[in-house]
Amino acid sequence: MGARLQSFGDGQGAGRLRRALGYARANRPRFVADLQSLIRFASVSAQPSHSGDMANCAAWLARHLREIGLERVTIDRTGGQAIVRAEWRRAEPGAPTVLIYGHYDVQPAEPLDDWRTPPFDPIIRGDDLHGRGASDDKGQMFAHVKAIESWLKTAGALPVNLICLFEGEEEIGSPHLSAYLTSNRGGLAADCAIVSDMQIPAPDRPAITYSLRGGLSVELQTRGQKRELHSGVFGGAVHNPVQALCEIIARLHDGHGRIAIPGFYRDVREWDAGERAGMREAGPSDAAMLREAGATHGWGEPGYTLYERTTIRPALTVCGVSGGYNGPGVKAAIPARALAKLNFRLAPDQDPAVAERLFRDYIARVTPPGVQTRVRTVMRVKPASLDRAHPGVRAAARAYRRAFGAPAVFLRSGGTIPVVGLLQEILGAPVVLMGFGLPGDRIHGPNEKFSLSNFHKGVETSIGFLAEMGAPRAAPRLYHSFSPVAERRPRS
Repeated sequence: MGARLQSFGDGQGAGRLRRALGYARANRPRFVADLQSLIRFASVSAQPSHSGDMANCAAWLARHLREIGLERVTIDRTGGQAIVRAEWRRAEPGAPTVLIYGHYDVQPAEPLDDWRTPPFDPIIRGDDLHGRGASDDKGQMFAHVKAIESWLKTAGALPVNLICLFEGEEEIGSPHLSAYLTSNRGGLAADCAIVSDMQIPAPDRPAITYSLRGGLSVELQTRGQKRELHSGVFGGAVHNPVQALCEIIARLHDGHGRIAIPGFYRDVREWDAGERAGMREAGPSDAAMLREAGATHGWGEPGYTLYERTTIRPALTVCGVSGGYNGPGVKAAIPARALAKLNFRLAPDQDPAVAERLFRDYIARVTPPGVQTRVRTVMRVKPASLDRAHPGVRAAARAYRRAFGAPAVFLRSGGTIPVVGLLQEILGAPVVLMGFGLPGDRIHGPNEKFSLSNFHKGVETSIGFLAEMGAPRAAPRLYHSFSPVAERRPRS
């Protein structure tokens, strides 16, 4: 990555690092209050009724980035929700450029009755900040913002050149991000991109994610007759689209929990005993995963741990089903249509386009007579694997160690982050996945929360990461020597 900024690798640089860390610790209450202000925006990208909240959140975020000292702050229109972009490019010659990605949009808060407190009125209970987006991704993204502030308000400079790219459509599959990155490729070129939108196993166990599953989200609609029919007159004479949809859904898995679509496992890699042993050592146990899920029994493909099922094996989830009358009382009618929302998580090496084709072919074969089906694809994202030998990963491991007091482990994630593949493919930027969330944060569900201890450790981790990226490798490290990462390398 070229030469490093010498002034941050010598004694003076260590002093600047200490002052940045001291600033962050002295301003913790205000940092939390600022995060609460960000969470109050109901920035739900999936619901058009919140378009005003989305715009207001983007404006607030842009204003805040200007206030902490970032430059060239813009709110870029994309054809959908805006991207908030900011830069700082006054590091000394030879310093690398770091791109920090985050998203300010959040999942819908429904069902609202299941929240103990209003989702967009963030409150603190114990060590946790509760509110929609607290962990996914406003809190994790904001840790980097406050790290930047800590550097600029003390040293008046950053150890690296910096680009902030904060998106407003991640929760709906980032439909406009690819075109935006392509058209702005030159201005977004970076030596390393960092994304914090994932979990670590425990407060004292930081982790670097090195693999993400791909994703495919579809809507499956069944249609029958042109209108609702009296169930007494036509019940038993014509097929019910809701029943037909249930029959189709029942045929998506076999009796052992495997996806029943022919050819679906053709590109699913079988991992050797060494990789699986490393995953058992580093990853959560079955009992821990069930405890976090609040479940009593696991389900899914036999022969694999729950962690393996959620990381190196594919999954198909029925996320929602609608159709017919759902109001109070009884309505004796055969519905005219029904809809299911389905989500595939794809294992490494699976292509979402191939998975979609196999799904469409299978649906056409299993659709009952008298019923029509329609498939609409909502999102396609390829799986991602990251380079664990990249200097940015090593910098993240050292920064983690200092802030958390423990070495980082490498973990796979069952999640899907569309931007990771786009940053790699379009910008050619190596990506570092460095999360601060916890398994119990209840992301995407009611009562989402974020550990304030992890928020503050995240700020300090980011402060250290920027210092590590700006320090010359030949100079003494700012931190004491240690083995930074406990890892197992995959063998395919």
